[in-house]
Amino acid sequence: MPGDRLTLSDRRQIAAGLRDGLTYAAIGRRIERPTSTVTREVMRNGGPRGYDAEQAHRASTRPVRRRGSTSSTSTPGRRAPGRHDPRIMAEVNAQSTELMVQAGLPHMMARVLAALFTTDSGRLTSAELVGRLHVSPASVSKAVGYLESQELIRRERDPRSRAESYVIDDDVLFQSIMASARNQARIADACRTAAERLGATTPAGARLTNLSQFLLHVVDDLVRSAQHWHQVYSTTSAAGDRHTAG
Repeated sequence: MPGDRLTLSDRRQIAAGLRDGLTYAAIGRRIERPTSTVTREVMRNGGPRGYDAEQAHRASTRPVRRRGSTSSTSTPGRRAPGRHDPRIMAEVNAQSTELMVQAGLPHMMARVLAALFTTDSGRLTSAELVGRLHVSPASVSKAVGYLESQELIRRERDPRSRAESYVIDDDVLFQSIMASARNQARIADACRTAAERLGATTPAGARLTNLSQFLLHVVDDLVRSAQHWHQVYSTTSAAGDRHTAG
């Protein structure tokens, strides 16, 4: 197992992995490092689009200047109320993106969704997403279109500024589960129709019939469970809001 510090060779492999479109987990396996190490390294040195191995290595070997007025313990005290540490935000965003990619979400869509998840307001304009992610407006537009089609986000226009914002609701996971359930129900219906056309007594027809029934039972259980827990946590959240207001 390599030492604790990343070598120049490690950083060059990280840069190569980023160019090849690899995930942080895949890069970590390549250099035998934890995903979190790769995540921190990239986000501290320009992000996935701006990472430079040579520059990152020089920065890592540069002596750290310590002053009483700029110590790490005093930094949080100077942040405005409600503002998060940029380094922590970068790491949380990167880790969230990585998990979403591993779950099957395309990388750019995962980055947009992670940015919205970790924003206190739960809303960002296209310009804000472009600035945060350092990508083109076209990339943001494509990602937003995909996320809207999956019912993960929605658009809202500010009546005062007329700027369009992309919003993620607190019940986004519930909405996503319900959208997935509807898709699975459509697949079940298509299987049932295909089974009828092929003949329920044929091997293919029997297989499609079983698949249709299986999906319908799973979807029914999933929807019931999602609706129950959505109601529970919506009620809990509302009660907490009333308590805070009181």
